[in-house]
Amino acid sequence: MASVKSLLTKPWIWSFLGALLVWLATIVFTGGYGAGGMVTAALSLAVFTVIVGVGQMFVITLGPGNVDLSLPANIGLASAVAMKVMDGNDSMIAVGLLAALACGAAIGAANYLLIWALRIPPIIATLSASFIIQSIDISYGRGLQIKPPPGFADFANWQVLGIPVLAILTVLFTVGAAIALQRMVYGRSVLAIGQNIRAAWLAGVNVGRIRFLTYMLSGALGGIDGALLAGYFRGANVDIGNEYLLASIAVVVIGGTSVAGGKANVPGVWGAALFLVLLLTMLNTFGVSAGVRLLLTGLIIVGVITAAGGQKALR
Repeated sequence: MASVKSLLTKPWIWSFLGALLVWLATIVFTGGYGAGGMVTAALSLAVFTVIVGVGQMFVITLGPGNVDLSLPANIGLASAVAMKVMDGNDSMIAVGLLAALACGAAIGAANYLLIWALRIPPIIATLSASFIIQSIDISYGRGLQIKPPPGFADFANWQVLGIPVLAILTVLFTVGAAIALQRMVYGRSVLAIGQNIRAAWLAGVNVGRIRFLTYMLSGALGGIDGALLAGYFRGANVDIGNEYLLASIAVVVIGGTSVAGGKANVPGVWGAALFLVLLLTMLNTFGVSAGVRLLLTGLIIVGVITAAGGQKALR
């Protein structure tokens, strides 16, 4: 009993419980039809939110005001860059992925340089950068009809015993991110800056460098996410990343990461991503209209955040 109570105090557990309840509600409504397929689909789609969510989590952990609003534009441009470099050729897959990674990292670096050079809040800097990136993407990727190499498209949709390979690889990636956050100098520095930036600086943390690396990390993950999305959906698209702005922030907050900074939660990103995907599936299954779907999604997200963090806030 004590172990259950201890588990319920973990902020990330609520996102997984929410995902489980939504899944159960859906299969009850469908009479159990397609229960396994729903889990497979949820894992497949959650992967892309988790990847950008981890990058957003590191940025938000830096402290109040830190956020990357350029992710949707970053994803769209990187998807076009990856597809153009690959040019439908299996032998160019690795080069295309590196190009998408470099494109995203460059955007992340530019974001921080705007913040540092102009001394403007990250929310303004990254939002401004997103408009510039979108303009580049429109001129570069508009009308781009290049399909991904067959091998890359197959890999992005590959499943083993009903489990997407991308999901397995993303789990390994998030384990590495959790280790980096808790065990490596870089991760501890991010947490220290988020808890008290002045104290971190006095303790010898190179605040500027850590922030620069963190925005680069977020950008790089957005870039690789764009390439993988293009492979999964078998083509690049200017709007392919649009849904990942609010989603990347929502999974961070629902997953238990503090928006005040200094506290991150990697497992919660997975739980929150599965919750959001399954919630959308449930509402679609119920035949809910788009307007009501958005309203219910917002209310449920507020409820989960309140359940996860409300009691702590009262203390």
